Amino acid sequence: MSAVVVDRLAIVGLGLIGGSFARALREAGVVRHIAGFDSDPTQVRLALELGVIDSSAASAAETVTAADVVVIAVPVLATAAALTACRAGLSADVIVTDVGSTKVSVLEAAAQVFGTVPARFVAAHPIAGTEKSGVAHAQAGLFRGHRLILTPHPAQDDAALHCVEALWLAAGARVVRMGAARHDAIFAATSHLPHLLAYSFVEMLAGLEGADADIFPNAGGGFRDFTRIASSSPRMWHDILRANAKPVAALLRKQIEELQSLHGMIERGEWDGLRDVFERARAARERHLTRIE
Repeated sequence: MSAVVVDRLAIVGLGLIGGSFARALREAGVVRHIAGFDSDPTQVRLALELGVIDSSAASAAETVTAADVVVIAVPVLATAAALTACRAGLSADVIVTDVGSTKVSVLEAAAQVFGTVPARFVAAHPIAGTEKSGVAHAQAGLFRGHRLILTPHPAQDDAALHCVEALWLAAGARVVRMGAARHDAIFAATSHLPHLLAYSFVEMLAGLEGADADIFPNAGGGFRDFTRIASSSPRMWHDILRANAKPVAALLRKQIEELQSLHGMIERGEWDGLRDVFERARAARERHLTRIE
């Protein structure tokens, strides 16, 4: 697919993802002017100082006026509010897209604000990020080699879909498409539940006697690897889990059952069975990592 060139891009939400997308598109030379808005004036000031955006305005609606493409890069539960704030400034033919980690809730938000999901609304989710947040951590290469999921809806305008796809390809992403409900089920398992478990594990350790005195000070590489994502934005992950609550709750019940089974094996001294679980888990991880890489 040939790259598109966007005269005016507007980003609403100047965090890690919105800022990184702006940097990536600027580096690729596929956008001429980037306007940005954030409810936090500090993020707007930083984005201007760092050259992530070229301009801003006093409101979201003013910022998106005359934009060819608008990117909504806010926590998923804030999607409806962001679309509402932008609505007065959106032209009839503007392409609006998002970067939310849940897609059913985002499409529902668009329908809530506009009465139906607009044909030129493109639901998207970049599978990339770090535990850092804020535009100060934005990086042009964040999406390079990572998947970008598009979830077309029944009224989808093909030209809008292809434009957004071309922008993400220019940012270095690998674009795939799937249904919104399937997307949410997959990422409940591979992303949302792991974050919940990491937060829960750190919370449990923090409540143990001696946590500050000798438990955390003696934590090694395994602790850092397992809990890295617990340093992610609490607000963002609260919103993601709330927006995708049913699939996550169903998987959490399965995880609790698995932990109860392991607990029983340890109490009964079934060490061969425990080792078998470890062996199966290791083989599954290695097999699927090989396929991904």
